Amino acid sequence: MLRNLIYGCAVLLCLGLQAQDHRLPLWPEGEIPYRVPTDETEVRDSTNILRISKVQTPDLAVYLPPEDLKTGQAVLIFPGGGYHILAYHWEGTHFAKWLNQQGIAGIVVKYRLPVSRSAGKPELIPLSDAQRAMRLVRAHAGEWGVDPARIGVMGFSAGGHLAASLSTQYASEVYPPVDARDSLSARPDFSALIYPVISFTTDAVHAGSRAGLLGPEPDPDLQRFFSPELQTGPKTPPAFLLHATDDGLVPVENSLLYYQALRENGVAATLHVVPAGGHGFAMAKKEPHLSHWLEWLAAWLQAY
Repeated sequence: MLRNLIYGCAVLLCLGLQAQDHRLPLWPEGEIPYRVPTDETEVRDSTNILRISKVQTPDLAVYLPPEDLKTGQAVLIFPGGGYHILAYHWEGTHFAKWLNQQGIAGIVVKYRLPVSRSAGKPELIPLSDAQRAMRLVRAHAGEWGVDPARIGVMGFSAGGHLAASLSTQYASEVYPPVDARDSLSARPDFSALIYPVISFTTDAVHAGSRAGLLGPEPDPDLQRFFSPELQTGPKTPPAFLLHATDDGLVPVENSLLYYQALRENGVAATLHVVPAGGHGFAMAKKEPHLSHWLEWLAAWLQAY
């Protein structure tokens, strides 16, 4: 009896330790691209869900699955928030832990936001952090038990826009290299885009995200650069897309446009459109049309 109790406690302790995350700064100290010194500090608001704004030091929160479950896959997660805040747990850490249950490393990216006063080149900051995040994960792949050819991205709303931008602009030089890790590829091997913002040039635009990234009077060239449906090519990674028809914030046409662009370039794409669910539903445990969406995603991930 005592032996069983000790064994049970040991198992619980191991599971608890496994669930702990460790953090990794994206950039060496003092070498964060485009950072302007200010007195601004990071803000965390936990009134309803954890909302992080004014990010000063971007980082990765790394959640690794138990050894006996590991598939070798990893997914970088970009929480949404209109490029104004990060819905950090709602669209971040909750999914990292769910991925761990599938044997997949879940890595939440706390990326800088362009509305910060510390942002020297606002439009380049989120994509710079996203590229660097992918390169860092590849650099640590062996240490974390990850196959460097099986690293994908997952993004929600504006985080979906960032994930799609990384998927189409992974080779663009958006920041000056800071160390040898910047020679690694920033291309995701697959992407999961959940109610994503996509187009900055059509009537389907989410004006808040576009203004957050590009300002109130965006340059037309930047609007095209940051419209992933216009930047898709044959090497764009495969995508899983999920959107609700009644999304009143980010129109479903965003996912439709990206899906069509992928098809035209011969890129594998899976699109789920449900009649109801609205925007920002995350795990959607109480939405009847979406109650199985994580099962759909888990099955899709097995192909990559």
